[in-house]
Amino acid sequence: MTPIKEPPWRSFRFSTEDLPEVARAAAVRKLHERTALPGKIEPLEPLPDRLIRVDITKQALPGLGVMYGTLGGIRQAARSRAAASGSEDDLLIAINLSGQSIAQQDDRELKLGSRDAMLATRGPEGFSIIRPMPVRFMGLRIPRDGLVPLVGRFYDGPIQRVPRGTEALDLLVVYAGVLFAREPPHAPELRRLIVSHIQDLVAATLAATRGSQAIEERRGIAAARLRAIMIDIAAHLGECDLTAAAVAQRQLTPRYVHKLFEQEGLVFSQYVLSRRLARAHRMLMDMRLAWRSISSVAFEVGFGDLSYFNRAFRRCYGATPSEVRRSTERNEQLR
Repeated sequence: MTPIKEPPWRSFRFSTEDLPEVARAAAVRKLHERTALPGKIEPLEPLPDRLIRVDITKQALPGLGVMYGTLGGIRQAARSRAAASGSEDDLLIAINLSGQSIAQQDDRELKLGSRDAMLATRGPEGFSIIRPMPVRFMGLRIPRDGLVPLVGRFYDGPIQRVPRGTEALDLLVVYAGVLFAREPPHAPELRRLIVSHIQDLVAATLAATRGSQAIEERRGIAAARLRAIMIDIAAHLGECDLTAAAVAQRQLTPRYVHKLFEQEGLVFSQYVLSRRLARAHRMLMDMRLAWRSISSVAFEVGFGDLSYFNRAFRRCYGATPSEVRRSTERNEQLR
């Protein structure tokens, strides 16, 4: 069997620490064109009469872009959708790990302190982040296609603050911080798992923020009901007869269950399928469950047809369940 090719984890590093101060402005202006990674570094513009400090690392995987480090004396301008490439229709998250920055979009301005974050899409005008003094930060870029199955459609809107103390944001910072402090794993399955985990945490952060908006828009009841339905689905995922009608017996009516999902750009059956596949993938990656047969894993997460499970799993992860398990076993033996 031909091995499944996985795009490499690509990385780029740049620092002004060894550059004389007079040379730093020109160097940072060229950064945008120097990076060939998917999702270029947004253009950096030195601020007048400020000490320029740039020490950044950017990493890219399918479904995830990460940049972290320190920026100071810099204005970073995210391009508008029209100016960006078609592959950069992403959700952008800027997290202040320490320090203060100012985000601007049209006439809207957000002051971000330590442990605050900002959510943004490019929109027609783009946006900018000003960091007069050195700020230690982390920026995440998630393609819309990776988030829509988790949170439904989301529209372009003004930049939005995620305040410090938001539980999902705190978990995201801790997980990503530990992850990117070391060399990325070589195993493609582990890389895909990392992307999946990051996307889940970003989706949870987005959902928490959207929850407050829903209340303001008088959609709080519908949002709360949808969350309750999703919790119900998770609790009954292993049941083969998990249908909208079955959920509705415990919740509302089948029509209303479908309507709640449709309002978020989701399809009930596709959501259930994605959650079942994700649970099966986690089980197959867990060496403590290596004694379990593929069929028992499939049946436990709610699949009644093993052939359909294998086809759906391969479409989702680019590998069969057996290939994922064998790869995990090989990686475990090499440790």
